Amino acid sequence: MKAMQIQEYGPASALALTEAPQPTPAADQILVKVGAAGVNPVDTYIRSGTNNYTASFPHTPGSDGAGTISAIGSDVTEFTVGQRVYFSRNLSGSSAEYCVCATTHTYPLADALSFEEGACVGIPYTTAHRALFGRANAKTGDKVLVHGATGAVGIATVQLALAAGMDVVASAGTEDGAKLLREQGVETVIMHNQGDHLAPFQSLPTGFDVIIEMLANHNLDQDLKALTFGGRVAVVGNRGTVEINPRDLMARDAAVFGVALANVKPAELALIAKALKPLFEKGMLKPVIRRTYELTELAQAHDDVLKSGALGNLVIRVS
Repeated sequence: MKAMQIQEYGPASALALTEAPQPTPAADQILVKVGAAGVNPVDTYIRSGTNNYTASFPHTPGSDGAGTISAIGSDVTEFTVGQRVYFSRNLSGSSAEYCVCATTHTYPLADALSFEEGACVGIPYTTAHRALFGRANAKTGDKVLVHGATGAVGIATVQLALAAGMDVVASAGTEDGAKLLREQGVETVIMHNQGDHLAPFQSLPTGFDVIIEMLANHNLDQDLKALTFGGRVAVVGNRGTVEINPRDLMARDAAVFGVALANVKPAELALIAKALKPLFEKGMLKPVIRRTYELTELAQAHDDVLKSGALGNLVIRVS
């Protein structure tokens, strides 16, 4: 089968198209013919061996994807050959024509979604749901800031918060990003490249119940000043260190939560998938695809996913 692989930790430019053996699922696994693969920042960390991520070689990148089950292990009873599925944290890499998946991280794909859209669900929407509901305990009526809202996780968070009846404020770094957020239904968009963009919200009466933070090393100190009493910040993304004043937390009886999808157990992941599916079927959630690449363009996608000004998901068309 065709697969994009790298032979050792290195830059995206070292990825190359190879003819690799088609993997065989174990008794408790399934084999998926990949229709499309998602591209997420974590894929680049694994490929390069950064942020404490490791890989075995040759390495085929890609955690997320969607496709059709082509074979099932002898112990698998909950899936059938020919079924449309999406998956995350697969076992052999989704940037290939076939990949092996664990049943614990594979889910039925909503009929309303294409394979390209399904490849956007695993990490982005599961992370967004976990951040909003599992960690920040957001609820209907809460005032929520999605800080850095135009990337894959940000848009998923915006859609989930709006669907749940929250008062959503979202930030963008470009006019194109602001336009995209308004198209999603956000009425109040702020520009996070302006130094004082949080100033109007930095009092108890105007503060947020919940902030979903995509770049904590830039924003966390100011986020804490923009919380109302009992406010919560859920940190989804971070690329460095930041200095905060704990008194900002104490004055508001506030809290900061970390969000790492790798910590979520299969039972909770299954519940999140169950909660998401009807929202996709009803059109309340809809992945935004910024660009679709061919399999041989994976290196460009790995470079693009780390650029600022993201406007949705990046997807690899496999078959």
